[in-house]
Amino acid sequence: MMRGVRNWAVAVRRPASGAGSSSGSELGEISVSSFAIPPQGGRRRRLYRLPVIRGVVGLWQSLAIGLRALGIAAGEALADPDAPPSERETEIPRSVWLGTIVLSIAFAVGLFFVVPVSATSLIKGRLGSPVLFWLVEGALRTGIFLGYLALLSRLRDLRRVFEYHGAEHKVIACYEAGDELTPARAALYSRLHPRCGTSFLLIVMVLGIFVLAPVGLPAWWVLVASRILGVPLIAGLSFEVIRWAGRNRRRPWVQALMYPGLQLQRLTTREPDADQLAVSIAALAAVLAKETPEAYQAEELLGLEVVA
Repeated sequence: MMRGVRNWAVAVRRPASGAGSSSGSELGEISVSSFAIPPQGGRRRRLYRLPVIRGVVGLWQSLAIGLRALGIAAGEALADPDAPPSERETEIPRSVWLGTIVLSIAFAVGLFFVVPVSATSLIKGRLGSPVLFWLVEGALRTGIFLGYLALLSRLRDLRRVFEYHGAEHKVIACYEAGDELTPARAALYSRLHPRCGTSFLLIVMVLGIFVLAPVGLPAWWVLVASRILGVPLIAGLSFEVIRWAGRNRRRPWVQALMYPGLQLQRLTTREPDADQLAVSIAALAAVLAKETPEAYQAEELLGLEVVA
């Protein structure tokens, strides 16, 4: 899946049709779907361009787009490859992926914010110091996050997902370098990208330690409420950090700050093959076909965004 400034697209390798494909050696065609990103106008547009707020809005939109893309991919995988295109059910109903968004957010907030603060609250009396409390909570939150990613990286069923993730990164790096968009050329580039969602999540974990520190040591329910209500603020600030880092990524000290996030992507990406790179190129080509150079010159925009 690729997202531009005003459009996004998802490319899916369809299952091969016919009885001769049972060996798995044949590949189906690439199905590409592209969509416009609804513009915001008037006062709402000015509000959504404000720092931090634009991050919260953009991340919600990115999550919705990402889950919708997964729904389209799942629909293609479940569809009959021999059926005519008009009879294929290629997208999961809107209510299903909207419910998935809500459940995903609830799971993430619960696992990475509510669980750490609740566990640390059990020993709050022994810690005694607010500083020590938020250090222990932050370390526990980051540890849970790293363990979660490490567990996912060991699941065999997710390997192809991570390979496609790596393909997205390589293709975008190839495009940003001005190189020819072919699988052979894209394969030469790194699968690690500074605007990856994995790097963003690590920033969220670390930044949350400092944003939540002023809350101190109130009652347990206040601590939990502050973590839940503080997630949008932390996410918005993290968006500004990664946006700033993207603009200054050629500075050595900025590269040093972003290095841990890049290395963490080794857990969530794998080296793709040429066929997977071709799928990513098809998605990028669909976005570029509808974008204009002027869109990428807007001060508040970053151009192509990696949201996987």
